[in-house]
Amino acid sequence: MRKRFIVGAVSLLACLLTACTGLAPLGDFGEQQETETTESVTLKVVTTFAGNDGNAQVYRKAYKAWEKETGNSVADMSSNSDENFKMRVINDFLTGSEPDVLFFFSGADANSFIEAGRVVSLGEIREEYPDYISNLDITRIPPSMVDGKIYAIPVSGYWEAMFVNTTVLEAAGVEVPGADYTWEQFLEDCEKIKEAGFTPIAAALGNIPHYWWEYAIFNHTPPKRHQAIPDSVDDAMGEAWVAGISDIVDLYQRGYFPKYTNSVTDENTFALFMEGKAAFLIDGSWKVGSIVQNCQEIANDESTLDEEKLAQFTVTFVPGTQSRQATDLIGGTSMGYYISRKAWNDPDKRDAAVSFISYMTSDEVVPKFAKHAANILKNPPTASVEELNSLQKHAVDMLAESTSLTPAVQDIFQGECRVTTFDEMPDIVNGRVSPYDAVRKGLEIYREQGEE
Repeated sequence: MRKRFIVGAVSLLACLLTACTGLAPLGDFGEQQETETTESVTLKVVTTFAGNDGNAQVYRKAYKAWEKETGNSVADMSSNSDENFKMRVINDFLTGSEPDVLFFFSGADANSFIEAGRVVSLGEIREEYPDYISNLDITRIPPSMVDGKIYAIPVSGYWEAMFVNTTVLEAAGVEVPGADYTWEQFLEDCEKIKEAGFTPIAAALGNIPHYWWEYAIFNHTPPKRHQAIPDSVDDAMGEAWVAGISDIVDLYQRGYFPKYTNSVTDENTFALFMEGKAAFLIDGSWKVGSIVQNCQEIANDESTLDEEKLAQFTVTFVPGTQSRQATDLIGGTSMGYYISRKAWNDPDKRDAAVSFISYMTSDEVVPKFAKHAANILKNPPTASVEELNSLQKHAVDMLAESTSLTPAVQDIFQGECRVTTFDEMPDIVNGRVSPYDAVRKGLEIYREQGEE
């Protein structure tokens, strides 16, 4: 098993490295298209490439280049990804207001509109466009949980880990965590950081508790069991979920989160981290771009990067426990482009949607999104670590030491069942609701949803 993973990790690292090349100026996007439309078409497109997402500017320049090449246009409705965004997308499909093209989660969040037949599968698209995304290795695209078909076409993979503001650690006399970092060491370090006058953990528990929820539970479930939904709050997996959420309560009671963690936004706590007021931030690979942009004199101009400022940040492993090694990461492929049934039924929009996604997933464009994350190109460009900035290099080094990549269980645990432990996390950490009752209620809703 260990040998098999090492081979897989080396393969993944190769993808990471190859994804980091082709760093021509952002305006030099490829011109590959599956089809050409004869009349100008406007596509309503919704993605998560917005706000602090490091690829927001890359996405904007990419679709502008596509517009120029095709004469079509994009009505961009992109928004930051949170629970409100997910519910808004789902409701749009319910009310017939869905976009033509959607970049969205490929897990259980998409089940409702897939079950309703409101998006088109890869198989159906290829019946009319046989060469659609032929440059991608579709064996690495996760199928839908609904029917085993592929609907979401990804741009890149992802990983989740712990970003570190090293200036805070240095001021508090704490070393940068390594591959053998334990939960006990983490608690000791957080106490030192707190005593030094800083906030140990940058997180908005009332807005986006997702990453801490995932890793806290992961710390009580070994990788091979992490994606199993508990049958009951009282079985072994249910107990693991309660234990994980209880760890978040403990961190809160120790005062390791920002003072207003239950009421501020993720953008607020990210600012604390960037300003040298908070030490640790768990987030996804997409956050690398956000940190880099915040270290540029001009956010969208890579040539203005302040290397000295960027050098204050690194990324490392989330503290582990006996169940999970620190080097076991959350990661995989979780998002992709969908074509709505409504757009598919319009011949002009059908052609434009296929063209748009083909462009966004082309060999030329994908590396611009996947600079430090894996891609699924059949023929990725040659890599050179020297072309990466310091934070991207830290990410590649971290991935080289990882021992496993496990998809997030929250991608399976969908919709209303997450409310009791996601939206209502402030009630849990404040003691108004026990972790046991929150998990119990969420699992009951999950089972009820499965019976409908």
